Parts: sequence; structure tokens; C-alpha cells
Amino acid sequence: MKTYKLLFVAIAVMLCCGIADAQNGETSPYSMFGYGSLSDYSSSTQRSMGGVGYAMNNGRQINVKNPASYAHCDSLTFLLDFGLDFTGLKTTENGISGKSFGGGLDYVTMQFPLSKKVGGSIGLVPYSSVGYSFGAVSENDNSGGDSRSGSGGINMLYLGLSYMPFDNFSIGANVSYNFGTITHDTYATYTSGTTTQSLYERSLEIRDWGIQLGAQYTIDLDERNSLTLGVVYVPEKSFHGNSLAIKYDVQNDVTSDVDTISNASMKDKFTSPSTYGGGIAYNFNNRLTVAADYTFQNWADAKYENLENFESVTFANRWKVAAGASYTPNPRGNYLQRMTYRIGCHYNRDYVVVRGNNVRDYGISVGFGLPAPSSKTIINIGFEYKHRETYPTNLIAENYFNITLGINFNEMWFWQNKIR
Repeated sequence: MKTYKLLFVAIAVMLCCGIADAQNGETSPYSMFGYGSLSDYSSSTQRSMGGVGYAMNNGRQINVKNPASYAHCDSLTFLLDFGLDFTGLKTTENGISGKSFGGGLDYVTMQFPLSKKVGGSIGLVPYSSVGYSFGAVSENDNSGGDSRSGSGGINMLYLGLSYMPFDNFSIGANVSYNFGTITHDTYATYTSGTTTQSLYERSLEIRDWGIQLGAQYTIDLDERNSLTLGVVYVPEKSFHGNSLAIKYDVQNDVTSDVDTISNASMKDKFTSPSTYGGGIAYNFNNRLTVAADYTFQNWADAKYENLENFESVTFANRWKVAAGASYTPNPRGNYLQRMTYRIGCHYNRDYVVVRGNNVRDYGISVGFGLPAPSSKTIINIGFEYKHRETYPTNLIAENYFNITLGINFNEMWFWQNKIR
């Protein structure tokens, strides 16, 4: 067992070191606004169920969406979960379509018991991601053009604790260190005998902290049926870090001038909104789970400093509804009966506003939990289709096809064999 422990620790350390610089393959033009495409801290299991999780507290799965769930872990069990994401994207604008692909490491999390009523978790999950690149040629005799690109994102390294003061009720909190760099580049090119190019580059270097609070209460309807209610709250706060904007003038591939447009602290100029989340989950005999979530974030009140020569940003309140189910026919049956089958759906009104239009996405997902032979480890694979567009005017339509792969290691690290 000691060999397995060292192996799992080594994997966790390597993943934690690698994910900080990894990008999740985000390729959406909509990620150029604000802080990019937001993540909801969903594991591969939860993404296959539409992204639900506020009221889920299965002791064999890590649920970062609600830290109150950590206290439900088995007193002898150590969990390690990491996920990979692979995405194919098809965009359509004015009858012209394009395709792109991306993917990479999505998250790594661990969960462990601290006492009979206290559980803990640590991990690294994405907060947001940015990835886009597109350009346009000037209509004036092809004499020039402009192009835009962006990359980066914000990661959340968290430490969570959960306490169960009495049966069926738990509270918890995640304290996090949020870090990452988001870069937006705008190139303006003019050709008339010589080629002159101006590069406007803006970087947001986030070095911040955050807190997430949660609570769950389970109602036992009878010996086999139960109902769980869950709530989550994240307070509004100012982002910490540095905002830097620089203009570079390049003539015939030689930099002729560098001008710092802005170099200032993000404090009180960039803020994150309050988050309110609530969910309900029905569980039958640890075989069937049906859950639904609602999330609201008041982004309309968030601050984001706009600068000249960069894309103007306007936010709207974000809300999301999700529902999903999972079913294991017989945990002690043959292999197909021990597999877990999942399905889910979601609708999301996003926080960015593009030319006066809101952005929305909706999708469906399915997934399977594949038990590893002679082990409690589960390999989770999910498939998701998602459509994103603006409304009331449809500017760019996006169709996503995601494949998620998660490996949930479940080991009894704290079991001591007795010598007789």
C-alpha cells in the first residue's frame, strides 16, 4: 500500500505543477470579453449531469461546488480526482463557418477525512479561460487590416474544510489563492510603401484570494430515500493584481516606439460579483440520484476598467439552471450493472454583453462511470454538446462537442492491518 500512496502523491504533485501553466483549449471569440469563459468548478462526473452539485454529497466523489460536502467522506478513505477535457468547436458567422480544436488538463482535487465529523479538500481548478484569434482585412484596397488575439486565464488553488455539527447537516468553506495572467492583443496594420503596425497589448496579472461558503441538509424520507438541500455563497470583492497596457509601434519589423498606456493596481477598478447558488438532490438507495441547481451572479454591478483602443466591456447579471441524474443498477452485480449511467442538461445566460446583445448557451450531456477491476477507482467519461449565441441579434453561433475524462482514485489510506 505504501507504493500506491507514493504513486498517488507523485501524480498529484506533477498535475498540480503542470496545471498552473496549462490552458484548457478555450477557443471562443466570446472569451475576449471580461475575464473570459467562466468555470463552475464541475468535475467530470458533474459535467455529465449538466453541471449540478450544490446538493450532492456522495462520500466517494469530490464536490468542489459545495465545500459542505467534504464532511461526508468516509473516515478511512482518501480521494484523488483529476480530469482532462477535449473540445471541438464549430463557429458560424454570416454563413461562413470555421473549426478549431483544443483540450488539456482541466483540474486536480484531493479529499481526506480529518476526524469523524470533519473533512478536508485541496486542489487546483480553473476560474476562467481565454483563447481566441481572428483578424480582418481593411476594406480600403486591402491596404491594411487589424487582428485580435488573447490567451491565459485564472486558476484557483483552494483549501477546503467541512464540519458536521449534527447528523445530516454540514457546513464548509473553501479559502483560495487565485492567480493567472490574461493577455489581450490588438494589431493594427497599414501598408503604403512601408508596413507600419501598432500593437496594443493589455495584461491582467491576478494575484488574489477568495472564499466560498456552503451548507447542506439531508432529510431522510425512509431507509432508502433521502432529499438533500444545498446552498452556496461567495461574497463580492475587489480583484487584486496589476493591470498593464502598452502600445508598440513597429515599422518594417523593427520596433520604433514603446508607450505605456496604463500601469496600475486592479484594486477597486476590477471586481468580482456575489454568487448565490441553491440546489436539491433526491437519492434512492445510493443507486439513483436526481439533482437540480440554480446559480445567480450580479455581474451588472461588477467593475471593469475600460481603456481607449481596447474592446469596451459591459456586463450583465449571470444566471444558470442545470439538472441531471445518475443511476447504478446494482453496485454488486456484473460489470454492466456496476457501471454508473449519467445524463444532464443546462441553460446559462452569460455575464458578457456583445454590441448590446446578451450571450447564452445551453447543452445536453451523457456520461459513464467505469469501475476499475479489483479497485474502488472509477474512470469517468462524458460527452457534451453545447450551443452558444448572442440574442436578440445572432452575431456568432458556436457549437461545442466536448469529451471529458476523469479518474477518481479511491483508496483506504488510513486502514491499519492488524498483525495476529
